[in-house]
Amino acid sequence: MVDQKADNTQGQHTNEQAIAQPIEVQPAPPKKNVSIQKPDASSGSKPPGNNQIYVRETEGKVETTRRVLGFLLMALFAVLPWLTWNGEQAILFNIFEQRFRIFGLTLWPQDLTILAWILMISAFTLFLITTLFGRVWCGFTCPQTTWTFIFMWFERKIEGSRHQRMKLDERAMDADKFVRKFFKHAAWIIVALLTSLTFVGYFSEIRPLFVNFFTLNASAWATGGVLFFTFATYGNAGWMREIMCTHMCPYARFQSAMFDKDTYIVAYDVERGEPRGPRKRKVDPASINKGDCIDCNLCVQVCPTGIDIRNGLQYECISCGACIDACDDVMEKMGYPKKLISFTTQTRLEGGETKVFRFKSVGYGIALIVLTGLLVADILLRVPLEFDVIRDRNTLYRENQQGWVENVYTLRMTNKAQVAQTYRVTVTGISDMQLQGIAEVTLGAESTESVPVTVAVDPYFLDMPMVEIQFTIEAIDDARVRKNVRTNFIYQ
Repeated sequence: MVDQKADNTQGQHTNEQAIAQPIEVQPAPPKKNVSIQKPDASSGSKPPGNNQIYVRETEGKVETTRRVLGFLLMALFAVLPWLTWNGEQAILFNIFEQRFRIFGLTLWPQDLTILAWILMISAFTLFLITTLFGRVWCGFTCPQTTWTFIFMWFERKIEGSRHQRMKLDERAMDADKFVRKFFKHAAWIIVALLTSLTFVGYFSEIRPLFVNFFTLNASAWATGGVLFFTFATYGNAGWMREIMCTHMCPYARFQSAMFDKDTYIVAYDVERGEPRGPRKRKVDPASINKGDCIDCNLCVQVCPTGIDIRNGLQYECISCGACIDACDDVMEKMGYPKKLISFTTQTRLEGGETKVFRFKSVGYGIALIVLTGLLVADILLRVPLEFDVIRDRNTLYRENQQGWVENVYTLRMTNKAQVAQTYRVTVTGISDMQLQGIAEVTLGAESTESVPVTVAVDPYFLDMPMVEIQFTIEAIDDARVRKNVRTNFIYQ
């Protein structure tokens, strides 16, 4: 988990001193004798000269959901580049050869519209989810959040709990501290390196990449890419952490434009929680003129960005829900109802009923349906063949020994499919034409070939100096794969 920034405001120091005393627990069997105690002042503040956030570990339904989802996404990220399709890497974004392979679909520069539809669908999906559920992308699926929590897991296993890590950073360097720091950073670098190799494997053949990298035979760009993304992952998830979310991520800045009173957010129930303050366990809050919040500050200690959700919605909140689990645990021990902090809407907090179908959500939904339809239509109507006809401009025309007029062309053909294809080439437009040079051509999977051909015409059938003709190329095994290109036949 991410170590959380301790609260350092003067008011919170006062609260810590007031709550440092243990909450009285009614006598009970040993297994149920639970007390809630505010951590000592040192654990609730930053060590001198240290701006690191120390996050307390938490458990609960929300945290379990986040971990399971994070694990599934990590597994998907790690496995996808290793899958094969038709004997080739199933997903490969080959920038140098200008083609993107996505299972049975290969996208070329001419298929830019498909890539554009995919990107727009992704954007509007994010807009719709944000309008309905707030920043759940940030808290549950964002790579920055997922990798940060992975790095924090190693940190917690090697350096200890929140309090132990704070004490470790406060003391001078010794053998124990050096060993712990060394193994922590070694674990981070290994995770960052494997992450980088996997990521670069989406843009280069991943199997030879792993072998060549560790045998020092990888190309300069592959080696540079792996080292760069290793450094970026290590820095972002290990050192910068919440800085990426609060200062560098543009989504945190404009996501509020998609919020309204019916958007689900992580929120603190002010009416129920205030006025906050410490008290003995199972004391009726009304009898001491207090709300349900005991001001234990655990919601602050478990927050990966170091904010106090009780101060209202803030742009630093990534909706990870860690404060929900921490608060629910305290409420359960105090014998109070849960969900003092919860995923809710402003409308619900004000006593109203949340509306799912509203102008903003319906608008994004319609846009998403339209874009998805355009993507499906573009894929279904796509012909996996590119065909261009280029005239020989050095010689407009010539006459052969039989007195026929000849024009020379170059046929440039690209098979965009992932299997080899044999094509039939024909030409029409003038009576008694002869196509010399080629009648059929076989192209390998995802390959391009240029073939020179000659078209000969008896001048008897030429009544104009320039006549339009049409070249047709058609796959022998699939008549749906067909392209027509018009050009001119010149005489005089």
